[in-house]
Amino acid sequence: MAASSSSSSSSSAGNASKNPILQFAPFQSSVDEGFWRRLSSLKLNTLGFYAPCSHDQVSNHLKLLAESLPPDPNVQSTSNELSLGNRNRCPVPGVLYNMNTLESFHALDRQSLLKSEAKKIWEDINSGRAEEDCSVLSRFLLISYADLKKWTFRYWFAFPGLVLDPPAIVTDWKPATDFFNPEERESLSAACNEWRSSSLTAATPFFLISIYSNSRVTLRPLRDWATCQHDCNKLLFGFYDPCHLPSNPGWPLRNFLAFICSRWKLEKVRFLCYREKHGLADLNNSIVGEALVSIPQGSETENGYVDSHCAYLAGISLSEWKTSQFFPKAVGWEPYKGKSTSRCMDLASSLDPIRLAVSAADLNLKLMRWRAWPALDLHVLSNTKCLLLGAGTLGCQVARMLMAWGVRKITLLDSGRVAMSNPLRQSLYTFEDCINGGELKAIAAVKSLKHIFPGVEAEGVAMAIPMPGHPVSVKEAPNVLEDCLLLQSLIDSHDIVFLLTDTRESRWLPTLLSAASNKIAITAALGFDSFLVMRHGSGLPSSTPTLSGAKGGETEHSGLASDQRPRLGCYFCNDVVAPTDSTTNRTLDQQCTVTRPGLAPIASSLAVELLVEILQHPDGINAPADAANSSLGDDGQSQGILPHQIRGSLSQFSQFTLIGHASNICTACSTTVVSEFKNRGMDFVLEAINHPTYLEDLTGLTELIKSASSFQLDWEGEDVSDTEN
Repeated sequence: MAASSSSSSSSSAGNASKNPILQFAPFQSSVDEGFWRRLSSLKLNTLGFYAPCSHDQVSNHLKLLAESLPPDPNVQSTSNELSLGNRNRCPVPGVLYNMNTLESFHALDRQSLLKSEAKKIWEDINSGRAEEDCSVLSRFLLISYADLKKWTFRYWFAFPGLVLDPPAIVTDWKPATDFFNPEERESLSAACNEWRSSSLTAATPFFLISIYSNSRVTLRPLRDWATCQHDCNKLLFGFYDPCHLPSNPGWPLRNFLAFICSRWKLEKVRFLCYREKHGLADLNNSIVGEALVSIPQGSETENGYVDSHCAYLAGISLSEWKTSQFFPKAVGWEPYKGKSTSRCMDLASSLDPIRLAVSAADLNLKLMRWRAWPALDLHVLSNTKCLLLGAGTLGCQVARMLMAWGVRKITLLDSGRVAMSNPLRQSLYTFEDCINGGELKAIAAVKSLKHIFPGVEAEGVAMAIPMPGHPVSVKEAPNVLEDCLLLQSLIDSHDIVFLLTDTRESRWLPTLLSAASNKIAITAALGFDSFLVMRHGSGLPSSTPTLSGAKGGETEHSGLASDQRPRLGCYFCNDVVAPTDSTTNRTLDQQCTVTRPGLAPIASSLAVELLVEILQHPDGINAPADAANSSLGDDGQSQGILPHQIRGSLSQFSQFTLIGHASNICTACSTTVVSEFKNRGMDFVLEAINHPTYLEDLTGLTELIKSASSFQLDWEGEDVSDTEN
């Protein structure tokens, strides 16, 4: 048998002096780009893969693929779990150390890390684990630093190899075709192909080769060592060789020899460097070698070195090794271009610029979730569809803030054109948008958003919102009806509605439609030096309104939310008059929105922040309003209170929150108005537009005003009488 018991150390040393030293071809690393992309969000243990060399001119690399890492729990994936039965992916366990700074990457104690991983191999050899799971003989270590702003990755591989000291000596080296007879070659090829085809053994890189007297060859796992010694005529140790060189074995043999000599106390080892061609056994390129391992001159322990009589790889007993806490020295850091240095992978040059922009935009949000807000649901934000009614000073700012929060689906609606006075205050427009009468704001805003961030899914709708107090003729009625239908369709197809127009009456129809569709609606309104930001209360959860005159559901639109809390009010709930025409006969200063320049960015930011808190709240649109002094809680869902209204003043540099409940005589969201809209559909809308007092008469505001006037007259009369007395 080629694998025989050890002879005396003196004869071994004598034979070694006449033969060359066995040199191992180092592993070469190869990292798939997808691995680095997934690494950007994961810091976990990983697996590498390699396979037998399949080309006589090219060695196989140890590869790290995207699926080497576990899937990101925040990203939906349709791929199945990693298959370990793939014939071209023999698993190699490894450890990844991804550092947060370049300085910490350079400061790593590489030798200590290498020694630690090598010690794991040595412990697996001595414990017998490697005999059951031979993949642990070929560990790897990867240190890295990921610069996610520039998408560059600095990394360094190590393949821990146990040092044979003195080195193993080659006593025989020949192609497999020269070692085996024809019958053995045929049987060995068949056995290897069968081994590689089975899902149970294909990914097992180390094995025993038993050759019987009748030239029959079988492959067995390492745990069958004791049986193989007695059953066969010749015994070889086989391994998947990733190297293509005709004069050198691959790196896995180094630790395999250490395992064989320490576990089974063999000094002379005959092995097969198994290689393939076109997926089948290739005995022409495969190599059969014999190596002699001599007594080491000194071996490392926990405290330094011991003499050669204490430990050696070829023949010392395991009990003596364990007593002396012996383990060999290790090598294995991969050189780069002949130098001991790290490598750098630059993905910025290979990634699509739009993908780079998306990744960079998401980076701040992911860091925010990692450091300060672990419960932040970025998936909800990225999938929320926002409708912005108004693309002026507020609309431009809100759109940009939404993109900063990861919202990718934005629709802007506006009927105006960009004027020369707009670009300074309205951040999405430039001077070029004002030329030749000005481009439509909705269209120009979308172009600007896509220019700022190509990953946004933005659409522009050029349309005027029908308003109460602005009568339409019979001829204009079909066009107004079409606009109403379009607005209804837009609100139904979006999750959030921002009311950002510059008149009160233009907010009435969107408020009504949002209440009837139970959509989250947020209003931002500006004065000269004051602002209001508020969220509208919930509408009818079980109803879906139509504009065709068909009746909707029977759910009552009361002043209570679904859990019997008082329903929050809308923008019109505190009004005692219906919205009317506020644009006719206005002077120049009244036609323009005159506000302090800093007001719109403040109100816009608060409106978006309010939306984020709503989306993160478990009750969503039904979330109760918090007072200013409410406790923040410790559930991790939100980062602050969730108010109803936020009012502020720049002249006082002050800001405060209010809570206002829904009014049962509101002209936009009350039971009476929503029910009338559901029953009459478009006829109701047209009547509200053409008759200024219709909404007041319908809701009872007219009677309320008369009662108040009567009370005032009576009070004045009593006052006069008292004076006369």
